[in-house]
Amino acid sequence: MITVPAFALALSSCATTPAAQEEIASEQASVETLPASELMALIAAGEVVLVDVRTPEEFAAGRLPGALNAPLQTFMPASIPIEAERETILYCGSSRRSGIAAEQLSSYLGTRVRHLEGGIQAWDAAGGEVITLPES
Repeated sequence: MITVPAFALALSSCATTPAAQEEIASEQASVETLPASELMALIAAGEVVLVDVRTPEEFAAGRLPGALNAPLQTFMPASIPIEAERETILYCGSSRRSGIAAEQLSSYLGTRVRHLEGGIQAWDAAGGEVITLPES
């Protein structure tokens, strides 16, 4: 027969320590690239929120349809829109800056974050639509 103190001790040994919780979160936090072809399919299905981490000037010069602008220079993971039903995908010009932002967002959320492989350059080369603002 197990006594109450022994039972409590057995249960407490099963509890997750803060260090173990942090290790679990860091295992879940990851960054992956996403090829343009896969992003095109996700956009067509309405399954993404796009975040462009380039400068406002670059964003104005050309962006993916429906993208929001959150420049890396002022990137704050807490301000990035996260929805349960749509995945947030980051992109930049070549995938360097979006990789940095994805690392920050992944660490903040403790989840996988994906960004466009090759950035808007790869998107354009794959025939993806790029929205440009008319000159004023």
